Amino acid sequence: MATTFINPLKDKILSKEWVMSYVTLIAGTFVLALGYAFFMTPYKITPGGIYGISIVLHYQFNFPVGLAALCFNLPLTLIGLKLLGSRFGIKTFIGFILTALFTDGLRFFLGNDPLKLQDEVLLASIFGGVIMGIGVGMIFKSRASSGGTDVLASILSKYTKMPLGKQLMLVDSCIVVLGFLAFQDWKIPLYSWLTIFLMGKVIDMVLHGFSDDKIVFIISDKSEALRKTIIYDLQRGGTIFQAKGMFTQEPKNVLFTVMNRREIPDLQKYIFQVDVNAFISILDAHEILGKGFKSLQTKVN
Repeated sequence: MATTFINPLKDKILSKEWVMSYVTLIAGTFVLALGYAFFMTPYKITPGGIYGISIVLHYQFNFPVGLAALCFNLPLTLIGLKLLGSRFGIKTFIGFILTALFTDGLRFFLGNDPLKLQDEVLLASIFGGVIMGIGVGMIFKSRASSGGTDVLASILSKYTKMPLGKQLMLVDSCIVVLGFLAFQDWKIPLYSWLTIFLMGKVIDMVLHGFSDDKIVFIISDKSEALRKTIIYDLQRGGTIFQAKGMFTQEPKNVLFTVMNRREIPDLQKYIFQVDVNAFISILDAHEILGKGFKSLQTKVN
């Protein structure tokens, strides 16, 4: 008897999740296009990716930026579809087509330099990186890809066995250097790498939110007293792991808990009162999902 598998990431057509996913995708492509049309292209910033190449071609051959990107993205994505399988779905095609249309449309209706920042290229690289990071983050949240060098890096990673992150960095760096060679201005790669850095940071913020949550590990000989303090005084939960000291080989209890930044000073005060010799490790948490924090249902919807 054949078994039917349902893809849990595939939303039902015209459902609320499906509509919101496509609204987020369309909005993300528009925001991304704003970055390319308002901040990157007018100031010759080449922020890696297909649009970095397209900006160079625009200034060398007067080719529309969006159309040039589309000419690269379409065959690259089709090749990726053949070599890598169906990870590049319909949303990826919609994403890079809309980005190209919005980019050229904005430049057609609003002009080649709508903001007229003149020599303020640093401002363009900063705000462009932030805006494009928001756009790409929204595209990723809709479970789509921006196409372009993502596809090329994935193909190279498959056949060279080099990690995908390193491949992306290598490809984008080559495009930034191409911008330097084309425009003969040493400031161009500096502005471009600043934009790429800010984009990455903002993408993470869009995907994971602005979290002030902390992960806390506590090793103490008075773990039971600390357990009660965390539960009853701080009203937080946690988990206890059984461990062994590396030097003494003695059994230890490791308390694991999560809380927000404001609660950390109270926790440290309680720990000091209970066990001044406790070992504490506090880590940043990009995101915590579950009871007492952000709902997983809210996240996926």
